[in-house]
Amino acid sequence: MRKTRFSDEQIANVLAEARAGVSTQELCRKHSISAHTFYAWRKKFGEMQSSEVRRLKDLEQMVARLERIVARQAVELQASQEIIRGKW
Repeated sequence: MRKTRFSDEQIANVLAEARAGVSTQELCRKHSISAHTFYAWRKKFGEMQSSEVRRLKDLEQMVARLERIVARQAVELQASQEIIRGKW
């Protein structure tokens, strides 16, 4: 996946400008983004403030970490069961 030029907090600030009444065309020109990018950001982040975006990012990282832990434990459990059954 391509890395974006804008951080999540910066995206939230651009969307806040839009909620403040700045036109979409003006925002796109000011920040050098396409209208499609703006609408994709709005779909993804909606009405989130920058602190909420930061919290969402932290939660996503935590979930990813926990998923890796669970996957590793599942592999270890499966290997243990195969050893117990004598397939090892």
